Amino acid sequence: MNLLQINMQDFDPDIAREFGGDVSAMDFLGVPLFDAHSLWTTLIRFVFNFLVCWIIIHCFYYKKANRKDYYFTFLMFAVVIFLIISLMENMKMNIAYALGLFAIFGMIRYRTETIKIREMTYLFVVMGLSIVNGMALSTSYAELVLVNLLTILIVWLLDGTKLLKHTATKIILYDRIENTKHGREEELKADLVERTGLDISKVEVGHIDYLRDVAYVKVYYKPIDGEVNTIDTVTKLKDFDV
Repeated sequence: MNLLQINMQDFDPDIAREFGGDVSAMDFLGVPLFDAHSLWTTLIRFVFNFLVCWIIIHCFYYKKANRKDYYFTFLMFAVVIFLIISLMENMKMNIAYALGLFAIFGMIRYRTETIKIREMTYLFVVMGLSIVNGMALSTSYAELVLVNLLTILIVWLLDGTKLLKHTATKIILYDRIENTKHGREEELKADLVERTGLDISKVEVGHIDYLRDVAYVKVYYKPIDGEVNTIDTVTKLKDFDV
């Protein structure tokens, strides 16, 4: 039998040395120098996981959001999480340990900005697929491909088609404060439609400053091009993220 075909998890170098076996070419300090089967398995699964995550990020998320920073972040999460899970394979992680690791990653927040719901959802999807693809060692390739294809299909149905119509929101500092009075909702909506050109469906009045005669209003409208506007709710220059 070819020595490279020996299952390294069941191989004990001390026993081999006791019976006169030569293991110097197979391991160094108890660590295998080369395992062709494990190497090819990890490489194939890595390429598969990266391809699936890239399809989801590039074809669905980036097509609407056009955020290169999150594009890079999501792909790096997919790569690093998959490699961590794959290389921890020999630790025989139990379910509690795996879920604990998943929860730690899930609680990550960046100090520079609060991640929006859509970005958090895609981050969760990428993390979940990377963990599944990294841990599914006893699952058949057909079942693994099916799980990933079903995820892509659901993302396409919910975010890549018009199955769920997206309603965008925009915060406006409004100067005609007389239109914010109760009972003048139609005048307020008509004025905003005229001045913005947006297909507004709903208007909410927020903070009112009678000293400056201005008020913050939140409008709900149908996006003109169907894409997500990433700065709709930005009201201060310091919050503008380029």
